[in-house]
Order: sequence, then structure tokens, then C-alpha cells
Amino acid sequence: MRAITALFFLFCFVAPSALAQLRQGFYGRSCPNAERIVANVVANRFRRDRSITAAFLRMQFHDCFVRGCDASLLIDPRPGRPSEKSTGPNASVRGYEVIDEAKRQLEAACPRTVSCADIVTLATRDSVALAGGPRYSVPTGRRDGLRSNPGDVNLPGPTIPVSASIQLFAAQGMNTNDMVTLIGGGHSVGVAHCSLFQDRLADPAMDRSLNARLRNTCRAPNDPSVFLDQRTPFTVDNAIYGEIRRQRGILRIDQNLGLSGSTRGIVSSFASSNTLFRQRFAQAMVKMGTIRVLTGRSGEIRRNCRVFNNGR
Repeated sequence: MRAITALFFLFCFVAPSALAQLRQGFYGRSCPNAERIVANVVANRFRRDRSITAAFLRMQFHDCFVRGCDASLLIDPRPGRPSEKSTGPNASVRGYEVIDEAKRQLEAACPRTVSCADIVTLATRDSVALAGGPRYSVPTGRRDGLRSNPGDVNLPGPTIPVSASIQLFAAQGMNTNDMVTLIGGGHSVGVAHCSLFQDRLADPAMDRSLNARLRNTCRAPNDPSVFLDQRTPFTVDNAIYGEIRRQRGILRIDQNLGLSGSTRGIVSSFASSNTLFRQRFAQAMVKMGTIRVLTGRSGEIRRNCRVFNNGR
């Protein structure tokens, strides 16, 4: 109860305007089985593919950090009409078919009621819990956006300096603690292709045994991928922060979190306490889910998450 209360007050503090429409149990009357339907679809996929947690964490981050959490990332590009999905940083985002299945079932149960933006938020929340991460409640009531333009996409790359990353998160209303929590938590179940961390392989400070293993893997053709968390790659936990403390961060941004004076204390705290990490990760995920949401009569409730209702 205390954890839920703390999350509620944090939510009130960071997003008072969104609270006018976002709330726990938003679909309690209009679609009482909405959250259960999403949870079942996600659980069915997770049983076959535990990597879906990393996919959803990436999907929600890439959606919310471009024009807010409005499912604009889900729009398919069309001839002459590119979308966010078609631009470089989003090429590796996946899991859309799981959102499609949840939407299909929700439309059958409650037509034009549950937004795609809420489905993404709920699916991510459920997949985190399935991967051993914290169980947390999220307010719902988001509506879907009416714009998806690749020119709006400005997402951080793996070599972004910590100072620039702090500024990027601050522009979204997120603080430094949120940044360290979301980057580390997201990467605790993620993978990276060798082409994204070649700069780290040339770093003499990198743990020698890990460096040798990565170099051997990356000799293979077709740009192989490796787990960012070498210890517990399918569990949302604090293990990656311990790896960073030991100079075993694979991506430049991960390792720099452990080196920068503005973030290394947070990394050390998380490395020492999985309980603290779980609490902060839940808070940061709830907070991220409120970034510039559309509510009330803004936007729309898409019938198909891949296209706007007017077909444009």
C-alpha cells in the first residue's frame, strides 16, 4: 500500500494536467476486462519469447520520447507518407504484432474504447512483471495521436554524452535519476549489435575478459548481437549496474553513467540495492508514461493501431 501511495503522489507531482483524465481503472465501466485482455496476450507471447520485454520497453520509450505517449510510433508508412516507424532509430523496434492482437481482441470486446497508447503502456507494464521486474499500477485514459512524422524523431544514440542525455530527458520532464533508471533498466534485458559498440572494444579500461569475448563474437559475419546485461539478460533487475561498476558496460552510454560525476552515485546505489532499483524503476516508468499524453477529446481511439481512423 505504501508503494502504491508513493507512486500516486509522484504521479500527482509530475503530471497534474494529465491527472484530469488519466486515472487508475479508467476502463472499469467502459471495458472492464481491458487490462486482463492485454495481460493475457502479453503472457502468451512471453511464454514463447522472453525477449518481448526488451521489445516493449524500447517501443514505449521510442513512442513517448517523440511527441509524447500517443502511439504515433505504431503508424505504418505508406507510399508518399513516411512515418516515425520508417526512420532509422526505429528500424529495430519490434513487437507490433502483439499490440495488433491485443487491439483485435479489445475491439471485439469493446469497440473503439481502448486506445493503442494505453495498450502499449499496459503491455510494457505486464511484460516487465513477467520478466521478474516490479509490478506496478499505471493510470490509463490516453488517446491516440493524429501525427506520425519521421522528422519529429530525435532519439539518443549509444554514444551520447551523459550531459546531453540529461538535457534530452529534462526536455521530457524527466530528471537525472529517471534517466539512469530507465537506461539501465531498459538495457537490463536488451541486446546490441556489434556495430553499436565498436568504440567500447577500443577502450583499454574495459574489463579484459569481457573485451576478449566480445571481440571473438564480433568476428562473425552479419553484425552479431550480444546481451547488454551479461549476468541476467532476461530479468529486469539491478545486475547491469554492478557490471557498469566493474567496467563491463557494453554500450558507451551505459559505461559513462558509471563514470560521470553526475550519475555514478546513482549507479552505485542501484548496484547495491535491487529493492531501490525496483522502486525507482516503477516510479520512472509511471512518470514516463505521462509524457505529453492526449486525453479527453484530443486525438482519437484508433480502430487499427497501424493507421489513423480517417485512413490518411
